[in-house]
Amino acid sequence: MKKILAGLLIAWSGNVFAAQYNIIDYGAVSDTTKLSTSAIQRAIDDCHVKGGGTVLIPAGNFKTGSIFLKSNVTVHLENGAILYGSTDIKDYIPVKTDYVSLRTHTPTIQLIYADKAESVAITGLGTIDGRGRAFPKLSWNDEGITRPHLMRFIQCQDVTVCGVTLRNSGCWMQHYLACDRVRIDGITVYNRNNYNNDALDLDGCHDVVVSDMIADSDDDAITLKSTSPRLCEDITISNCTVSSHCNAIKLGTETNGGFRNVIIRGVTVKPSEDQATQFFGYEGGIGHSAISLEIVDGGTMTNVDIADIVIRGTQSPIFIRLANRARPYTPDKPVGHVGEIKGILLQDIMIDEAGPGGCSITGMENNPVRDVELRNITIRHAGGQDETAVPDDEKIADYPESTMWGILPAQGFWLNHTEGIRIKNLRVIPSAPDKRPNIVANDSPGFIEE
Repeated sequence: MKKILAGLLIAWSGNVFAAQYNIIDYGAVSDTTKLSTSAIQRAIDDCHVKGGGTVLIPAGNFKTGSIFLKSNVTVHLENGAILYGSTDIKDYIPVKTDYVSLRTHTPTIQLIYADKAESVAITGLGTIDGRGRAFPKLSWNDEGITRPHLMRFIQCQDVTVCGVTLRNSGCWMQHYLACDRVRIDGITVYNRNNYNNDALDLDGCHDVVVSDMIADSDDDAITLKSTSPRLCEDITISNCTVSSHCNAIKLGTETNGGFRNVIIRGVTVKPSEDQATQFFGYEGGIGHSAISLEIVDGGTMTNVDIADIVIRGTQSPIFIRLANRARPYTPDKPVGHVGEIKGILLQDIMIDEAGPGGCSITGMENNPVRDVELRNITIRHAGGQDETAVPDDEKIADYPESTMWGILPAQGFWLNHTEGIRIKNLRVIPSAPDKRPNIVANDSPGFIEE
């Protein structure tokens, strides 16, 4: 059965009958004391020049520095193949794209990189291990500069990542920036060995399908961003199981373009089984939130449909936030307006073992969150809180986090500066008696509870 699946994975990118280029034939050695970077790159380059095909990484343990994926090339890792990232920073090549975004002003380093490539794929039943713990955090914002991403695709089209296991990046695991037609299917991600250990970052991408991913990350897990004016749009995410010390499903924090037409279905959120190490996140390892929807740097969020979510843990499970941090994606393009959140549907969500923090939907005076509908939501939480005052500091310019106000005035949902919110069939069940009401609504015209 594994041989059949491996064959299907080779064929995934359309190169069913394409030539194969075995890295062993180019001088790669199964020996982690020796670098195989040059051999792997020669195989990729040869495959690309000859019209495309599959670069085969056979069973074995191979060490590499930066490699650059080219158009019409599939890198296929056989069952038993492990591609290890070098632990020597000198083996990573700094590169700078011409695409302008918040995170491309300076050169970055990564294990696997592609820019403006078409029809590229990483497939198979093997593993890519970045060994990212070897790269200490040197400053607050050094991700991708002194700590390598494991995979980074920029301005690419028709990208497939299927079947593989991705482990231990120096910072973000996989960053897809301004890419079109991305398919991520059946991968396993473990990223809990350094700061900024996100599992998946889709940044200003169009036409994306993510399915059947298992992810366990110290930082955010399924993350949509917009670090340039390009929206993240036409995204479908389904049938995933994720763990995070921070936010399991997050649209934000960077939101310069925004998010449009996003469907998320059938996601299970649970605490990680490994709580020994924690770099970010809420104390105790349960995570800040399960669902965070944020617009804080301009941009618009609309047509977001999230349903069939099962959640265990998280302190404040649902967090919807419109504010005005106004961080520009480039210094010469200041954010001169407040963004929008409208047209959001969350339904059929089961939450168990949550902290007592509560959920929130918050906008700004004269800039409300509009047209959000919540249906069939059950929240079982720790409870045990006394009556709690409405926060007196709205923290308009702060980094958005579901726990930014501590314990909220409602044990279900706190609404502040909203318009046209509808909540139908909300059940709130505290483990210990809780004196807070289920819902507190401030400056929220058109609020309907059914």
